[in-house]
Amino acid sequence: MNNSDNHNKHEENHKKFYERSFVLMIFLFITAIMLVWLYNYFYPQKIGMEQPIPFSHRLHAGEKKISCFMCHDTAPKAANAGLPPVETCMLCHQTIIIHYPEIEKVRNHFFENKPIEWKKVFDLPDFVYFNHSVHIQRGIDCSECHGNVNKMDRVEDVKDIINMGFCLDCHKKNNATTDCFTCHR
Repeated sequence: MNNSDNHNKHEENHKKFYERSFVLMIFLFITAIMLVWLYNYFYPQKIGMEQPIPFSHRLHAGEKKISCFMCHDTAPKAANAGLPPVETCMLCHQTIIIHYPEIEKVRNHFFENKPIEWKKVFDLPDFVYFNHSVHIQRGIDCSECHGNVNKMDRVEDVKDIINMGFCLDCHKKNNATTDCFTCHR
């Protein structure tokens, strides 16, 4: 066996090594992509909509046990639960952790007399009439429709409230009316 044959055989082995390595890398890449996809499919990591100022419901409603009605004060007496005005935030944050950067943003809104433009997370179609006060007076807990908000930093729409079947199932379970004109006006 001469030097040239030896060199060619060495190059051929080298080429096979790189081909196998390339195939192995492609296989590992596809496997990694599949594992990530499977993990996200079986363990979805949802996070709610970003708000102009981060607000943790987990901290406020969960750890601090502040009632939903402290911030959504119109819910027990009106159709709309309402979004809290900056003055509501200042009830506590006039004195509590006032130098935290996000709280400073809240305070700036207050002192500039500028409302915080919260983004709506739960938004039913215009043809649907929903009255929070009726449901609250009947003892329906907020979590029935909104999920365990007290465990969420960013609130997300975890229930299928946009689906009429969700509402009908609840009405049937609670012996409430299923007359179309109750909710569609």
